[in-house]
Amino acid sequence: MAHKTFAFISDGGVQEEISQGAGRIAGFLGLSNLIMFYDSNDIQLSTGTNAVTREDTARKYEAWGWCVTTIDGNDPDQIRAALTKAVAEKERPTLIIGKTVMGKGAVKADGSNFERQCSTHGMPLGEAGASFEKSIANLAGNPAEPFAIFPEVAELYRKANEQKGKEAAARKARQQEWAKANTALAEKLDLFLAGKLPPLNFEEIAHKADSATRAASGTVLGWLARKVENLIVASADLSNSDKTDGFLKQTKQFVKGDFSGAFLQAGVSELTMAALCNGMALHGGVIAACGTFFVFSDYMKPAVRLSALMGLPVKFIWTHDAFRVGEDGPTHQPVEQEAQIRLMEHLKNHHGENSMLVLRPADATETTVAWKMAMENKKTPTALLLSRQNIKDLPSEKNDRYSDSLNSDKGAYIVLNCQGDPDVTLVASGSEVATLIEGAALLKNDGLKVRIVSAPSEGLFRLQTPEYRNSVIPDNGPVFGLTAGLPVTLQGLAGLKGKVWGLNSFGYSAPYKILDEKFGFTPENVHRQVRNYLAQYKR
Repeated sequence: MAHKTFAFISDGGVQEEISQGAGRIAGFLGLSNLIMFYDSNDIQLSTGTNAVTREDTARKYEAWGWCVTTIDGNDPDQIRAALTKAVAEKERPTLIIGKTVMGKGAVKADGSNFERQCSTHGMPLGEAGASFEKSIANLAGNPAEPFAIFPEVAELYRKANEQKGKEAAARKARQQEWAKANTALAEKLDLFLAGKLPPLNFEEIAHKADSATRAASGTVLGWLARKVENLIVASADLSNSDKTDGFLKQTKQFVKGDFSGAFLQAGVSELTMAALCNGMALHGGVIAACGTFFVFSDYMKPAVRLSALMGLPVKFIWTHDAFRVGEDGPTHQPVEQEAQIRLMEHLKNHHGENSMLVLRPADATETTVAWKMAMENKKTPTALLLSRQNIKDLPSEKNDRYSDSLNSDKGAYIVLNCQGDPDVTLVASGSEVATLIEGAALLKNDGLKVRIVSAPSEGLFRLQTPEYRNSVIPDNGPVFGLTAGLPVTLQGLAGLKGKVWGLNSFGYSAPYKILDEKFGFTPENVHRQVRNYLAQYKR
């Protein structure tokens, strides 16, 4: 059974959420090394499956291009025969549907049958209503020693273990012979499996002036496609919109019989795509990234949460990051999504680290640095929140925007400063930073001293020393935040005395410049809101 991958689903599992997309993709690509066992026992936690579905699973998978075999899942001989057939299959993935009996052999205290009971799905037999002792005896076991290993079973496993040890030794020997004969490839494989990057000079990446950050990300991806051989990128039917096509233009998509490219067209299957990227990250040897619109991160949350829980370095590329999606309407406009995903920066993983790195870059150069941080982050998933619309490049006091942007690794940094203590500190991430810069010009005309802060990652900023945090956002002065999401997104940075101008409603269908005007995301409104805030603050 060399080179075969096994997966397991059951009637009471989560197959409907993930297997739909995964089944379609596996069948379309002809992944013949995939064997999936379906424990079809007709039982769920609360009801039988007949209470919720009558679908023909076999026909569904056959329609996707799978080889489907249905067997008695409690018959070892039928299982062996099905596996033998699956191993021989070279064109299609295989689904083995095992019709099984939940709680097979279980009986009550009076000896009556206790099979096919929903209660056995989630409880021990004794608590579910069966007799543990009587069930063990019914299965030809000894209730006094229920976990005894029969001699014939022990001998079978001893022989199997011995045989597998010989096979493993033979494979290792073949691998060593291959490594000696293919030194360069062996070194590359070791590099990939170790998760190491080749030398990368991100500073050499050039962008068009005033680009949307999704476009800047596409430029970076095109550059990475030429530099990082084991980077695999997927997109949910949006590669030309989320700009992952910058990567695709340098390679080609996976198709049946040809996996020499490095791009997966996942189709409209965001959850499946995220789960597949998790699987690639768990396998190791490849770097997985996937893209879609930010509002569709809602579909991906279960897989994103698992990525954070397991510490998988998947790169989530989420574009169209605010109400400025405009003409696509409020259904496609993320408002609460940024606040939701940034909660992952508050949630710690089991190593005590922020469970996710969330970055919302303010211009094209900051997007380059965000990708640099994402590629170097090997401990957690990274979220890149990118704009649909163009953004003016931020100024640099040192005329070195790349060096300025490298301060993103502290979570927040000063983009433009003033002489002495600021009268007000303006804080934002993403496209709102450019709006603050224009608004600050109006405030400076009023004689105010203004500091502007770009905060791509609140999570990273909270990890900095109190001295650094206070040097960027003073804790004893007025702080005004601007966010295209819920105001709570920036409240942690603005503080209790700070003011945040954000969006408290769903968006509307209109061009983004009109929405900016209607929602108050203009330099003039920044000027007006800050003056009103300062007047109240002084009181």
